[in-house]
Amino acid sequence: MKFNVTDIEFYLDEIGDGDPSLQLTFDEEIEIRDLALGVWEADNENDLLDEITASTGYEITNIYYDIQLK
Repeated sequence: MKFNVTDIEFYLDEIGDGDPSLQLTFDEEIEIRDLALGVWEADNENDLLDEITASTGYEITNIYYDIQLK
């Protein structure tokens, strides 16, 4: 099944254990989001979440997608 991810949010609040020098910049957060957008092939929604999490290394908090039938 193909999923077109149109928007996604990740849990990024605890990165760096509060050390500002280890926090992601806004541009880095956008880059991570942009990497996850687009068409993904997965068996089901849980598989989709697992694949994106494995690819980005960050936990997903919200995801919006369309299922592509072809």
